[in-house]
Amino acid sequence: MRRSLSSLFFKSLKRIGKVQQRQQKQLVKGLSAAAKKVLKSAAKSASKSAAPAAKKSISKPSAKPKAVPPASAVLPGSWTRAVYAAPSGQRMTYWLYLPLRDPVQALRPMPLVVMLHGCTQTAPEFAQGTRMNALAQRKGFAVLYPQQLLTIDSHRCWQWYQRTTQHGGGEAALVADLLTQVVARHALDASRVYLAGMSAGAALAQTIALRYPYRIAAVGMHSGPVFGTADNRLGAFAAMQTGGGAALALAVQPMVNAPDFPRMPAMLLHGDADKVVRVVNLLQAAQQWCLVNHIDASSQPPVLLEVPARPGGRSPRHGYQRMDYRQGRKPLVSVCRIAGLEHAWSGGDDSLRFNSKLGPDASALLWAFFAKHQRARLAPR
Repeated sequence: MRRSLSSLFFKSLKRIGKVQQRQQKQLVKGLSAAAKKVLKSAAKSASKSAAPAAKKSISKPSAKPKAVPPASAVLPGSWTRAVYAAPSGQRMTYWLYLPLRDPVQALRPMPLVVMLHGCTQTAPEFAQGTRMNALAQRKGFAVLYPQQLLTIDSHRCWQWYQRTTQHGGGEAALVADLLTQVVARHALDASRVYLAGMSAGAALAQTIALRYPYRIAAVGMHSGPVFGTADNRLGAFAAMQTGGGAALALAVQPMVNAPDFPRMPAMLLHGDADKVVRVVNLLQAAQQWCLVNHIDASSQPPVLLEVPARPGGRSPRHGYQRMDYRQGRKPLVSVCRIAGLEHAWSGGDDSLRFNSKLGPDASALLWAFFAKHQRARLAPR
């Protein structure tokens, strides 16, 4: 069984390589030695944009950041790289985009969106692929991009499945402390910190939102797995393929039972043609978020929106279905199932892996959802 799951895991990674080339062919069965060599080469290539950053300190952000995405290089504002050094001795490279603002805008603290990349991606690639910086300049919010170290995972995967992380330690604690320090350092609005991620980044994002709810005003998951149903790499891949099974409700029970756990707005986006993280995870993660937010779907039916596909024109898109579970007029849990989308950021820059040029624009959808929410109080009373 262990050998079988391992084979499936590497088979899925090969499919990720096919997405990078934007070829819509069937996944080749088996993983040859040549394919393994390609994966190692891709990981080494991705590391080149971040390796020099390991020598820097958080007190000295790079004045001339390397590996700046072209999309960010032409934007006004600042795009800098630095290294966060935690009291525990752990270090994390990150990139920060601060939009250019006029004097009136500068009088108000900005919201912050934290973006967590997926496996084999770098933070600058994620910034360019999602086009989140361009949106931030238009809407007036800062964007923080933590980056996983190759020394921790050779494919830059966040280790969301580890027990320590799922209980709020490990990488979850590191990113939570990083965003808190960035908010303080740049005088950002602590009541409007939003967290989003893709794939493994989505899994880590939901963990941080569940374990540090008073630091996060809303969370967004794109193509992410269910929470808390795996505790090792092979189990994580099994969950990505089949969902959480019987452990689904049990995993979020501590949050459901906690009297001081606040409501946590969550938006979930997922392609129904995703073979890396199957769409069953969208349905089950939606159940978990409804449980956490004490939403009874039978008595609180969602508001359903059906958006047809638009194959041509200036802004082609996939068709999608959106279900909003509301609290008053605000969507509290929003579930977006995108027809025909594979394991890719919807509406992204498809010159980079894990991005589909066809809409809907996931970045715009997430910000529109985030902008409706603010953390009323920042700590339990």
